[in-house]
Amino acid sequence: MAVSFNIRPSYKIDICMLISIISLLAIYNLGCHHKESQLKNMKEIINTKNAPAAIGPYSQAVWAGDLLYTSGQVALIPETGEMDNQSLETETHRVMKNLTALLAEAGLGFEHVIKVSIFIKDMNDFAKINEIYASYLQEPYPARETVEVARLPKDARIEISVIAKR
Repeated sequence: MAVSFNIRPSYKIDICMLISIISLLAIYNLGCHHKESQLKNMKEIINTKNAPAAIGPYSQAVWAGDLLYTSGQVALIPETGEMDNQSLETETHRVMKNLTALLAEAGLGFEHVIKVSIFIKDMNDFAKINEIYASYLQEPYPARETVEVARLPKDARIEISVIAKR
């Protein structure tokens, strides 16, 4: 027994449109994956043994295009993972040394830094921290904010992160 289908012309157009839409979606999806892979190629992780290892699910620093974003650095000694916090001065120097190591691993120095975020436990320590911070930089200075916070990782008194440009 032969079965015949009676397809109206409007259904043929609908099927053709559906095939066209599916094709366009496939092409769009391929384009999205291409853009996604381009973004992944723009993102490069920086790791060095000369700065403290990440103590959580984050990277020491990340290139995104021509910008380097460092994770916040506290006064951890890279070799031991212990805090270098005998005084506010030693703690601040250690933070700056850790940042120096991250920048160096990326082929940069403080002259490439365009933005600094400083988190401190006590705003009364600002003058001492600022003096040490300034000794690592030259004009023109980067943009910066300094914020007093209730608590920092490892009970640090200071944490600093930077953004640098290649």
